[in-house]
Amino acid sequence: MTQPAPIRRVPGYRPRLLDLYCCQGGASKGYGDAGFDVTGVDKDPQPRYPFRFIQGDAIAYVLEHGHEYDVIAGSPPCQHDSDCQRIQGRDHPDLIAPTRDALNSTGRPWAMENVRGALPKLRNPVMLCGAMFGLETYRHRYFETGGGFTLHQPHHPQHTVPQAKMGRPVPPGHYGQYVGNFSGVQQARDVLGVPWMNRDGIRECVPPAYTHWIGTAALQALLEVAA
Repeated sequence: MTQPAPIRRVPGYRPRLLDLYCCQGGASKGYGDAGFDVTGVDKDPQPRYPFRFIQGDAIAYVLEHGHEYDVIAGSPPCQHDSDCQRIQGRDHPDLIAPTRDALNSTGRPWAMENVRGALPKLRNPVMLCGAMFGLETYRHRYFETGGGFTLHQPHHPQHTVPQAKMGRPVPPGHYGQYVGNFSGVQQARDVLGVPWMNRDGIRECVPPAYTHWIGTAALQALLEVAA
């Protein structure tokens, strides 16, 4: 694994992490909490994004600047592989392979996230679920890694708590599915740990607990290389 700075030789140094397709910054928050100095890139303005932000094409940016960062993360738009978009007959670009190629070109360790529908295109992904982190939602997300960075698959607890119907109010004793035009924005903020987000950000976000776990592993890998 390569890394551009001697992490242990600079007091107070926070490794730099680039988050592609960052949206409102759910994944970024977890990486920041793990100890990274985070910069996000997205093609659309993201006034709610809580870190340094660059508006632009994610693939073009990582090809030009990816080598300047210690770790790169990315969540290519999932609409191409989401069930609801296929049902509605909507077309969206498939950016998983182009993103992987761009990430590999940097020589940096990386993690790329997507949804269940993208599984046939992801290589040996690790699945994360809210139940693994004590969140009152399941929200499965899949993470492929590369550039010398690997993750182990954590134990997946059995889904013993019933789940509310997609997008519907959450009955007592149920976990929520915060997708589509769901109700209960404040509840979703509390459950997912994203108090700055609106409904648009919440419905697609990666809970910060997931990327805090990944970021902690990435930081430890960098420290081992620097030792």
